[in-house]
Order: sequence, then structure tokens, then C-alpha cells
Amino acid sequence: MEDEDLLTNIHKGDEIALEYLINKYKNFVRAKARSYFLIGADREDIIQEGMIGLYKSIRDFKGDKLSSFKAFAELCITRQIITAIKTATRQKHIPLNSYISLDKPIYDEDSDRTLLDVICGTKVTDPEELIINQEEFDDIEIKMAEILSDLERKVLMLYLDGRSYQEIAVDLDRHVKSIDNALQRVKRKLEKYLEDRDLPIEI
Repeated sequence: MEDEDLLTNIHKGDEIALEYLINKYKNFVRAKARSYFLIGADREDIIQEGMIGLYKSIRDFKGDKLSSFKAFAELCITRQIITAIKTATRQKHIPLNSYISLDKPIYDEDSDRTLLDVICGTKVTDPEELIINQEEFDDIEIKMAEILSDLERKVLMLYLDGRSYQEIAVDLDRHVKSIDNALQRVKRKLEKYLEDRDLPIEI
């Protein structure tokens, strides 16, 4: 049976024809996937993206198209893999795109005091103030342990040590996307924590 005939049956709800066509093109997808590299992913992830492209081609192919189904499927498979690669590449630059300027006023736009002023402020030498600061730090650490999951704490600590998403993913044996999601959750939780404490600091 020709691909176009199978597709006619598939669009009528024939699950057997769908399974047959997917199996028929599985090796074709694998062959296409060999030409690409996806950051933070293994070969199976690329093949999976290719299979998604194949499924989309089956769903969207119309019999009146000028190209054959195979040509249309190749286009959809390639497009899906390339889109996944571009998305993964953008994830690498998230820390750069969400930076905080040290020259940003920490209270309001008209304030002269910046984050840099706070960081570079005079060193505290008063013992009483040192104890108070340590207590506040301990309080924050305890609160972090309460509001962040074990994974979120580990990701945050590694991120603060200057590790890249890829390095953190390798260290924790996780996908890069999982690391990104964890850091996004950390950001939301910390923003809420600072907001509840009425602290004028942006994360």
C-alpha cells in the first residue's frame, strides 16, 4: 500500500496504518538525526524530536500537496530537530539575558544608592553587628531549606558557584531543561520570600 493510501486510512482513524507508517519511517528519522547535535541531550533525544516531526507530517499532510509524503516528512522532521536545537541554544544564554545591573537603584529609580554601593560598603567590624548579620544569614539559610526542594537547593548552590547549566546538568545527572526549570522555581520562591519580608531587593 502506498504512503498516500495509508495516510487516507490514518486520517479516518486507522491506528494500525498509523503504527505501520511510523515504523516504516523510524530508520529514516534515525538517519536524519545523525547529522545533528543537541546541547545537553543524547542521540535518543534528537531521534525523539525527529519522531515528533514525523508525527506532525502524518497529521498535516494533504493529498493535494505537490510533494510526496516522504519529501514532506523529511521537511517536518528536519524542521522539528532544528527548532529543538535553536531552543536549547537559547537556554544557554538565559543567565546573560536575566542579569541584574549593579548600578540599578535598590529602592526606587530616583535613589542614589545602588546594589554596588551595598556590596562594596564598609566592612563591618563591630562584634554586635557581626553577630546580628550572622543571625540574619542563618535565618535566611533555614528559610531556604524550608522553601526550596533538595534539587532546587543543589542547583542554586552550583549556579552561585558559577557553574553553567550544562555543568550542573552533568553533576546532578539531569537534563538541562530540568536545571532551567529548577532555577526558575527558585527565582519565583525567593522573590515571594523577599516580598513577604518587605525587602526592597530584586532577584
